[in-house]
Amino acid sequence: QVQLVESGGGLVQAGGSLRLSCAPSGRTFSTTNMGWFRQAPGKEREFVARIRWDPSVTYFADSVRGRFTISGDNAKNTVSMQMNSLKPDDTAVYYCYGDVPGSGRTWGQGTQVTVAS
Repeated sequence: QVQLVESGGGLVQAGGSLRLSCAPSGRTFSTTNMGWFRQAPGKEREFVARIRWDPSVTYFADSVRGRFTISGDNAKNTVSMQMNSLKPDDTAVYYCYGDVPGSGRTWGQGTQVTVAS
């Protein structure tokens, strides 16, 4: 079973920045997309950003467009997200995912991001 592991979460002041990274814990695998969702307390998990490899296209939720960027390496199954101008509303557990052809979506276990006002 393929697994993804996130890193880079933490506590930051409003207006600050964090960089989240995601990588496979074991063997690499083929994906069509990789990206990020987040889930705040009491709320449903929501889409944040994704990168499609071929062609290379990025997508962002309206709430983060212009503040977050996403990048990755298809061959290594890694994806990173640079988060700038963070707001308290960005506080959530952030989950990395990868879409594996024929197998569906695989998720990481999540990393906490807390933005203090």
